[in-house]
Amino acid sequence: METGSRIKVLLADDHRLVREGLRALLEAECEIVGEAASGEETLAMAAKTRPQVVVLDIQMPGIGGLAAAHRLARSAPPVKVLVLSQYSDEEYVVEALSEAGVAGYLVKTDAAAELLNAVRSVAAGKRYLSPSVAPIVLGRMNRPAASDQGATLTRREREVLRLIAEGAAAKEIARRLGISPKTAEAHRENLKRKLDVRSTAAMVRWAIRHKLIRDD
Repeated sequence: METGSRIKVLLADDHRLVREGLRALLEAECEIVGEAASGEETLAMAAKTRPQVVVLDIQMPGIGGLAAAHRLARSAPPVKVLVLSQYSDEEYVVEALSEAGVAGYLVKTDAAAELLNAVRSVAAGKRYLSPSVAPIVLGRMNRPAASDQGATLTRREREVLRLIAEGAAAKEIARRLGISPKTAEAHRENLKRKLDVRSTAAMVRWAIRHKLIRDD
C-alpha cells in the first residue's frame, strides 16, 4: 500500500501497552496520526489530526468511549469509529451500534486476527462486526420489536423512572413518593425487566430517548 493511500488512524485507549499493541498491528498499512487516553483527549486529538478511523475503547476516563463515539460520528466531517472492547454483552454492542453510531465493534480477543480487516472495512464505509458479537446482533434483530415499551409503563413506574434518572436512590424515591424502600427497589427491578436493560445508566438513556427527562 502506498503512503498516499494509507488509512489515517487515531488510537484511543487508556492503557499505553494496549495502544502499543494496536500500533504494531496496524502501522505496516495505516498511518497512526495520534494516540489518546481519555474521551476528551480523543475528541481534541481527532479535531487536530482529522483521522479517517478512530479505534476506540469503551471504558476510558473522562466522558468515556461511547460518549466520545457519539460526538465523533456527528462531527463535521464525521469520523468512522471502530469500538475495540473487552465486552461482548448485548447491551454494550447494541448501544454502541444504535445509539453511539459507531461503524464497527471488535472484541479485544478477536483483535490480533481481525483488527486490520476491521479498520479497512469501516474506512471503506462498511459496517464491521467482530465474529464474537455478530450472532448477538442478529439475535436482537430477530426478536420482536419493543418500540411501544413506553406505553406499558404505569404512571407510578414513570414517576420512579424520572426519579432514578435524577439520581435518586431507593430511600429518596420512597420518601418522595410515599412508598417503602422495598417497593421502590421492586419498581426499579421491574423497570429493568420491562425495558430490557441491565443498568441504571441504560434506564436513564431510555428516559432521555422517550423524553421523560431532558438531556442537558
